[in-house]
Amino acid sequence: MIKRILTVALVFAGFGLSAQTVGKLTDPVEWVNPLMGTQSKPSLSNGNTYPAIGVPWGMNLWTPQTGKMGDGWAYTYDADKIRGFKQTHQPSPWMNDYGAFAIMPVTGKLKFTEDQRASWFTHKAEVSKPYYYSVYLADADVTTEITPTERAAQFRFTFPKTDSAFIVVDALNKGSYIKIIPSERKIIGYTTKYARGPLPSNFKNYFVIIFDKDFAISKTWSGAQLNNTDLELQSDHTGAVIGFKTTKGEKVHAKVASSFISFEQAEISLNREIAKDNFDVTKNKAKDIWNKTLNKISVEGGTVDQTRTFYSSLYRAVFFPNKLYEIDANNKIVHWSPYNGKTLPGYMFAGTGFWDTFRALYPFLNLVYPGINKEMQEGLINDYKEGGWLPEWSSPGYANIMIGNNSASVVADAYIKGLRGYDTEILWQALKHGANNEGPMEAVGRSGVKYYNELGYVPFDVKVRENAAKTLEYAYDDFAIYQFGKALGKPASEIDIYAKRSMNYKNLFDPASGLMRGKNADGTFQSPFSPFKWGGAFTEGNSWHYTWSVFQDVAGLAKLMGGKEKFVEKLDSVFSMPPVFDESAYGGVIHEIREMQIANMGQYAHGNQPIQHMIYLYNYGGAPWKTQYWVREAMNRLYAATPDGYCGDEDNGQTSAWYVFSALGFYPVTPAVDQYVIGAPLFKKVTITLENGKTIVVNAPSNNADNRYVQSLKVNGATHDKNWLSHSALLKGAVLDFSMSATPNKTRGINESSFPYSFSTEKK
Repeated sequence: MIKRILTVALVFAGFGLSAQTVGKLTDPVEWVNPLMGTQSKPSLSNGNTYPAIGVPWGMNLWTPQTGKMGDGWAYTYDADKIRGFKQTHQPSPWMNDYGAFAIMPVTGKLKFTEDQRASWFTHKAEVSKPYYYSVYLADADVTTEITPTERAAQFRFTFPKTDSAFIVVDALNKGSYIKIIPSERKIIGYTTKYARGPLPSNFKNYFVIIFDKDFAISKTWSGAQLNNTDLELQSDHTGAVIGFKTTKGEKVHAKVASSFISFEQAEISLNREIAKDNFDVTKNKAKDIWNKTLNKISVEGGTVDQTRTFYSSLYRAVFFPNKLYEIDANNKIVHWSPYNGKTLPGYMFAGTGFWDTFRALYPFLNLVYPGINKEMQEGLINDYKEGGWLPEWSSPGYANIMIGNNSASVVADAYIKGLRGYDTEILWQALKHGANNEGPMEAVGRSGVKYYNELGYVPFDVKVRENAAKTLEYAYDDFAIYQFGKALGKPASEIDIYAKRSMNYKNLFDPASGLMRGKNADGTFQSPFSPFKWGGAFTEGNSWHYTWSVFQDVAGLAKLMGGKEKFVEKLDSVFSMPPVFDESAYGGVIHEIREMQIANMGQYAHGNQPIQHMIYLYNYGGAPWKTQYWVREAMNRLYAATPDGYCGDEDNGQTSAWYVFSALGFYPVTPAVDQYVIGAPLFKKVTITLENGKTIVVNAPSNNADNRYVQSLKVNGATHDKNWLSHSALLKGAVLDFSMSATPNKTRGINESSFPYSFSTEKK
């Protein structure tokens, strides 16, 4: 086991030992638990993650595969057999995978189908790290190790003494190809399997695997039939088996790379990224990449559990979207287009849903890793040029799932937060196009846009699903478009319509209930109305969750509710109500409902995205200490670096980014605005090293389990009475000194002059 470098400070209270805190780390990757969130199933998500073996934003990830081929639950902690080691691009089990294939060692009888080759394993003989995975396969008596690069990986198999050692390659079904080239110790193949479409007909993930041992046996297979004659095969479901004799403890190595472009490009990536490196060199390089990435944020003074949870969450936040681009023989950046099937110059990414990630993940990149998001913005330009629309869910092309037009937020926030050097005019045209047109599928462009633009809302009774949720998200997206246009210097004649539409949230506010409610085309509210009804007018939530989705104008929402005192009372109600629910729109209890019910936090449903910002809204009502209380409660109760460590779907880094931001002490309630809303830091000290060379230091030396309240805050030595921080000011470098205590300060941040940004107050 790799030795962890741990500086431990012992904190004494009276005569007793009260806590153990962790000092500055040199090896943060060793604090990551990739198994966090893997103890999940369709009916209850504790993360719905898998142990992703890869490098940050790498094109390919790898995972041990416990689930059956095509099962989105590729790896579940409670499983006891591994069927293979899968190259994956899967963002979540609900999205499933594309371009996957698997590798598996077996011994004894030649077994190649997924059930026959499956082997018992235990977590006691498993090592899972971001840059390295190892497991003992009991039935084969083989230890498998994996270590990754961006587009390649190395395997190391330790075999027993046997004359029947095999390695199986499975190119999966839905159309695949395999070829064994014994003279080169090589297997090549491609898979065409994908879960979300449509994709161009030439979609293929080409792979190349090179071994360091001659093949004594070479066979291909199709379905459940072994082929004893052909070393090259194309069918619905193909695979290969190679075999050899091994001595006890003999290590057989495989180097593997893939490409969406060609076999030649896969070999180029293999030779560039692995070359002649042995397994341990690749492993150390991957570890160095992880430490460099994770060390952008250094936390000190938390507990062991808090430190592990922080870095495990940070690990999840830097995977998606994956790089879909490759680097050709001339060192040019190129990509296969999931829109037109051509190989074209430039960046492209895939594997994220903006409905989840616009909230905190992309703002997090803009603060800590803006360089990669600049590439992603260039990728969005190519999405639009090649497909005619910005994706809202890329998997790897347009996926018809979730709602909203939240690409507007992703584009606008990047520019507002200072990213430059890409063609913003194309993105401006892309945002306008997406905002004013129905797309080729419901989840691209704006479903129900004709009603929205004419009436100011999407009606409940016109057969447009999730209409209230769409209205609220479109209104925020219009605000983001307005902000982007204003920052670009666009004329009022072009952008004022988006400013006007950003107030459309008011059209769904029901004064009788003080909540958002579906509205019919004739202007009457939908009836009967249950604020506890999930689905229907809303998306994976109810009115109590979506009422707060007025990111752009919280002050306006508070005014509709009767003022800041009534607004705070309404926020309190979310936590004080019982977790009752009406699941009738779904015909059964979906896992998001169950996760709310069991959390013992009332109607607060942190396991799904719509309400995750709500805790921070107390800052807009003059009760910031309630934000401070509930932020710490959510971090303490709902997160842990354990297999059941999330409280719902992790969702492409979003739920992790919430934790990372909250641990820093602030959160981006309103992307596309130059502000973060203040919560309460978790650690005694945090140092963020920005890409411009500046640092943000968050000091809270008296922080502990009891001291969760902010008594005072100084920014660069000056008293700061605002409930928000400026992004542009932080980029210049800043020192934030928090004075923490066990009792709330009910005089700080209570005046409207301290409240964060709201569009209606700015306009006034």
